[in-house]
Amino acid sequence: MIKVLIVDDSAVVRQVLSAVLSKDPQIKVIATAGDPLIAKDKMALEWPDVIVLDIEMPRMDGITFLKIIMAERPTPVVICSTLTEKGAETTLQAMAAGAVCYVTKPKLGLKDFLADYANEFISSVRIASQARPRRFVSTQPAKPLEQSGYPPVSSPAMAHTTEKIVAIGTSTGGTQALEVVLTALPRVSPGIVIVQHMPEKFTASFANRLNQLCAIEVREAKDRDRVIPGCALIAPGGLHMRLTRSGAYYYVNVFDGPPVNRHKPSVDVLFKSAAQVAGRNALGIIMTGMGDDGARGLRDMHDAGAYTVAQDEASCVVFGMPKEAIKLGAVDTEQALERISAEIIRFTK
Repeated sequence: MIKVLIVDDSAVVRQVLSAVLSKDPQIKVIATAGDPLIAKDKMALEWPDVIVLDIEMPRMDGITFLKIIMAERPTPVVICSTLTEKGAETTLQAMAAGAVCYVTKPKLGLKDFLADYANEFISSVRIASQARPRRFVSTQPAKPLEQSGYPPVSSPAMAHTTEKIVAIGTSTGGTQALEVVLTALPRVSPGIVIVQHMPEKFTASFANRLNQLCAIEVREAKDRDRVIPGCALIAPGGLHMRLTRSGAYYYVNVFDGPPVNRHKPSVDVLFKSAAQVAGRNALGIIMTGMGDDGARGLRDMHDAGAYTVAQDEASCVVFGMPKEAIKLGAVDTEQALERISAEIIRFTK
């Protein structure tokens, strides 16, 4: 039985969410609360397995409450927020603070929306219940290049890494995991292409946030962007991204198409293209996430001569995608999250 606490200042939302989750015989809503302070009192009586959390609430906002939870007793949290540009940025802050996943909701027609998307919401709670949130130390902004000891992007040292690329795929728990990996990289790093399962409008804000924290440049990919050293390109939500090559240079092709493994963007799409055009010049990394997207693509990369890395079970929020890749024999090495950046640096050398 999955015990759920719903924290939302809207009585209608609490009522509808409770009714939706009660349709699943393995989910039990043990309590609801109109704000985090009420929620804390109820959690003192019985601790939930999953918390469904709004962000904008009276007396204490959801992100502050989330940080308290993750500091005291890390617990899977599903963010249920409104999808706006401002909301997308706020939701990304929540993901960085430790939330496992999120369900977007409209400002109008909320009751009908939640009823129509009952299965998706139940699935999100089930996924969250299998997660193992970790305490993360906040990452400080990267030092200016002149203080870091690394040469600027235009230096000759970076030209030698042109033909090497790193392809990363991740899902549930990936927003935090990518921050850990990318903020640890020096400016002199190979070009990186990333698929993080994330809906439309979120990836640009996510990339911008990482760009402020990292020594490397991080941005949402656009079609025909060149993959260059010192830069990470993140596939836009709602579109696929594959790697292409022209002469000695790599580019990305961003395009629409049907979901692959129920995802768009799909890790398999990226990894399979990297196997075809980069081969042994590529490093493939599969990290925390539910399901098996990327497992077969990573095997293709491995078979094409690429070096392949899977995040280990102990450091994953959800050990799904890496586990499936390991079962297929697609992985050369398993590494703790904190060691993955070292694998990228070693690959560069």
